[in-house]
Amino acid sequence: MNSTRRLRKMHDTLFAAYGPQEWWPARTRFEVILGAYLTQNTSWTSVELSLANLRKARALSLAGIRHLTLARLTELIRPSGFATRKAAAIRAFVQMIDREYSGSLSKLAATPATTLEARLLALPGVGPETAHAILLYALDHPTPVADEYLRRIVERHALLPNPLPKNRRTYDQLHALTRAAFAADPAQRHHRLFNEFHALTVVVGKAHCGRTARCAGCPLAYDLENSCN
Repeated sequence: MNSTRRLRKMHDTLFAAYGPQEWWPARTRFEVILGAYLTQNTSWTSVELSLANLRKARALSLAGIRHLTLARLTELIRPSGFATRKAAAIRAFVQMIDREYSGSLSKLAATPATTLEARLLALPGVGPETAHAILLYALDHPTPVADEYLRRIVERHALLPNPLPKNRRTYDQLHALTRAAFAADPAQRHHRLFNEFHALTVVVGKAHCGRTARCAGCPLAYDLENSCN
């Protein structure tokens, strides 16, 4: 079985083991976008603290962020770490929305995915994982999200040539592999499949595929002959 078919089978196995994840955990599109910025290099627990601060300050909206000073925004999101950098990046995103999309997330979402991806990547503090998370979870564009958990799974199960360094080339390989794995599925299902697959890889990654692999009891153990180590 080739790598794309194996990865597609992993989705089905994880879905059977863990059920639907219904990601992203947020109430609005803009809260998803804030979460995508804040979760960089930190845990979701820390992000939740920052989001709670923003909610208490009535700043979980474009209008709310507009009315905050940069210093106040930095203070509110401090639990997520790298607060100065992230606050500046969030402010730059809001300014871009106001300047180029009339302050409308709906207009942003209506932009073609390739154009939108390039625009997001041109913003400060936005790498491919953040851009794709925003595209998928906030703006409803069907695009895979590749993260560190997926990199570990792919490397340990030898789905791509090893080793896989943490760089843009590796990210692009993981992104392309995931897209290819679901290419045979109907296009109208891709958004849902990419959503669930990313969430499921996070679940199994936290339980079994951390910095040290804990393969015992992992739903993907059937694939161990392909070398989980």
